[in-house]
Formats: sequence, structure tokens, C-alpha cells
Amino acid sequence: MRTLVRFLIPLGLTCLAVAAPRHIVRFGAGMPVELFLGPSETKSEKIEVRGLYVDSRLRDFTTGEPHEVTDRLFTVRKAYRLNDSLPDDAKKIPRWRWQRGGWLLVDRGSGRVSTLNLPKFDAYYSGASWYRDYVAYCGVSDNGEKLYAVVAQIGAKKPVVLKEIGAAHAKEEPESQCAVPKWQRDPMQVTFEPAGAAPVSFLVQGRSADAAAPENAEATKD
Repeated sequence: MRTLVRFLIPLGLTCLAVAAPRHIVRFGAGMPVELFLGPSETKSEKIEVRGLYVDSRLRDFTTGEPHEVTDRLFTVRKAYRLNDSLPDDAKKIPRWRWQRGGWLLVDRGSGRVSTLNLPKFDAYYSGASWYRDYVAYCGVSDNGEKLYAVVAQIGAKKPVVLKEIGAAHAKEEPESQCAVPKWQRDPMQVTFEPAGAAPVSFLVQGRSADAAAPENAEATKD
């Protein structure tokens, strides 16, 4: 009996160790930095940047609040420093400028930090809105001329919504092509409000979506 107890106690402790979280994920203290705006970068605004640490190791810099997807997964927006030095600058010292990037997916269980592939996401103009494991934003074409309504789901190969909703316009302000999309729970619906165009909504059903009729459709029909 004593032999059995001596065997079971270490085994039980081993099982608890396996079940316990293997990684510690945390954010560092906020640091105010300057974000330069527009093609000429003559304007700027203050944003807060925080380090993302996994087991005390700095994995990335982030900005904004994280979105909890599950009790294990969360997303957060990436921030990074870009060297603005010219080849002919006298001092060979990096001239760092902060930029906002795409979105990261963080797994607390495995400690993995990965970059989400969001189609047509523009780091300057796209303002993302999260709901569950879906993200909605206004995307911009590669040539900067077209504006798209995009809804993507984590783990899906194709976007749930990818529809052209107007023309893009070069503006100084970030996230100025359209307002940040708005989600509705029941029914699950997201509304896009592009600048200078009528709002457009989509009913999201799993990995598919349908255009929602405007609220004033009956009035317009009459």
C-alpha cells in the first residue's frame, strides 16, 4: 500500500504540472511615443506603446487595448520602430520612428505570438473592430484607389466579407477612409460607414455573410 501511495503522489504532481499554464504572458508599462501622420508626415499625434512579454522575454511592441477571443487567445495591435535615416546622413545612428502595424494573435497556453493575415488591411487607414473571433475593417486596394468592406475570422482561409464599397481618398488622418465598423449581436450584423457614401451592413452567419437590407428599405420602396 505504501509503495502504491509513493507512486501515485509523484504521478499526481506531474499531472498538475502538465495542466498548469506553461507560460506567463504580460504587458509592460505604457510608453508615450509620437506617431507621424500623412504622406508628408508634417503632423503627429501621441500614442501609447507597450512591450509584450512571454516568460519575461520581450516578443513585440503593441499599441491599444487587447481583444479577448477566448480564455486562452487574445489579439492586440502591433507597433514597431522604423529606421528613418538616409544613406547620406552624416551620423550612422538609426533615426527611429514609431509605426502601427497589423494584428497579433497571442496564445497564453503555448506562448506563441503570430501575425494575423488580414486581407487588404491598411496599417494607416484601417480601423479594426473585433467581435468574438471576427474582425471587421475597411480595407484599401494595393493601388490605394478602392475601399473594401472586410470581415475576417480567425482560422479561416478566406474572408467572410470582401466587397468593394467605394473609392479611397488620400487623407492626412489615420482611419479616415471610413468609421470603425459597428457590430450588433442579435442578429449578428456589422455596419460599415465609408466616407462620402451610404452605410452598408452585412449579416454574418458562420463563415458566410449576406448584405442586410437598409432599415428604411420599406419607406424607400413606398
